[in-house]
Amino acid sequence: MVSLYQAHQKIYPRSVQGMFARWRWFTVFITQLLFYGLPWLEWGQRQAVLFDLGARRFYIFGWVFYPQDFIYLTALLVISALSLFLFTAVAGRLWCGFACPQTVYSEIFMWVERKFEGDRSARLRLDAAPMSINKLSRKSGKQIVWLLLSLWTGFSFVGYFTPIRELTHAVLSLGLGPWEIFWILFYSLATYGNAGFMREQVCKYMCPYARFQSAMFDKDTLIVTYDEARGEPRGARSKQADLKTLGLGACVDCTLCVQVCPTGIDIRKGLQYECIGCGACVDVCDTVMDKVGYPRGLVKFSTQNALDQGWAWGQMVRRIFRPRVLIYTAILWAIILGVGASLWLRLPFKVDIERDRATLARVVSGGQIENVYRLQIMNASEQPLMFNLDVAGLSGLRLVTEPQVQVAATESRWVSVRLQLPYEAASAGSHPIDFRIQARWPNGHEVGLLHEKTVFLVPR
Repeated sequence: MVSLYQAHQKIYPRSVQGMFARWRWFTVFITQLLFYGLPWLEWGQRQAVLFDLGARRFYIFGWVFYPQDFIYLTALLVISALSLFLFTAVAGRLWCGFACPQTVYSEIFMWVERKFEGDRSARLRLDAAPMSINKLSRKSGKQIVWLLLSLWTGFSFVGYFTPIRELTHAVLSLGLGPWEIFWILFYSLATYGNAGFMREQVCKYMCPYARFQSAMFDKDTLIVTYDEARGEPRGARSKQADLKTLGLGACVDCTLCVQVCPTGIDIRKGLQYECIGCGACVDVCDTVMDKVGYPRGLVKFSTQNALDQGWAWGQMVRRIFRPRVLIYTAILWAIILGVGASLWLRLPFKVDIERDRATLARVVSGGQIENVYRLQIMNASEQPLMFNLDVAGLSGLRLVTEPQVQVAATESRWVSVRLQLPYEAASAGSHPIDFRIQARWPNGHEVGLLHEKTVFLVPR
């Protein structure tokens, strides 16, 4: 029988030191400081970042958003996608190698693993050894820390949707709701499984980015490369050996570049879709080159054109400003500036108008035609607002309900509004009218004026 599937072989990445490893740990620190710290940050009298799904309010520092502001989420996703395209075109899989949550949590979990089980060779020996008290204690300790870290991650995630101080009290008092329990456990299990066990399999088999990255690469994209012309033929040698006499290249065939790779590939075979561009092989190869007294850069970040044409670093950098990069940059900045201007000019309130479906139009006492409307006034600020209502569009049209409405901070309030028009003032049919909603702060200063269009119905 021929198997169509390759058996999974566990990868034991070796620890590595160097510039790119330091940058990777810097991004780990920054991203986790933001993720774990933001829910605890206060803004005024509330949590600075809170997505209150039950109340349909989304608080981000000084902004309050409603579901009607979905356009901003769309813009954020478009900006993220274009940023990914731009960074990939310039420098390959920077996101994957340094900031992707899968990479970040895998780094943290592998750090914990090394603390309990040692580096690569020690872990290989431990896994091959029969079960013992030492092996059981090391494996158990690692799993306990992984579980605690995963639970804390799930708890922090839910803290963005339930006020985290209330969530803490609920955990301590065993008063968590069913949905909070589900999402804490679900996100914890996802972190535990992906970062603790699946690791490189997520990048190789589950993440779609690896499959379409080639569409964003070109010969001027900065990627991890092996200088085959300089390194081949590879082979072991002593430090004093003459390469020309032996007919060898600079590669000493130590395989350390394979041992440090988190996805287990050999970069000397060329660019592969499994490569996440983390630079671990660059760091370890530079270390080996230093030890044997050869120049660094056998494995390095470079471009295909730079390797083929022997470009210096300056020539390679100048190729960054090529048409596709400039187009990505222009589109990205246009969207960012557009979204920024929209947020800057955004009025801190919204109004939706619905006709009262139970009473479209009716004739009331005094020969007046009356239409009834329901206004949803949403205060998107954290201060109470006073709204003055007015209407225009038809001669003789007047507002017969209270023209002033006060809406509390971050409150959404429904208001019933009645408009009347003399029967002889307009012909039968639908007539466009304009609601004018003027908002003021508690100190009397104007906030803004909003116009909402609707129609006034005159029956036959």
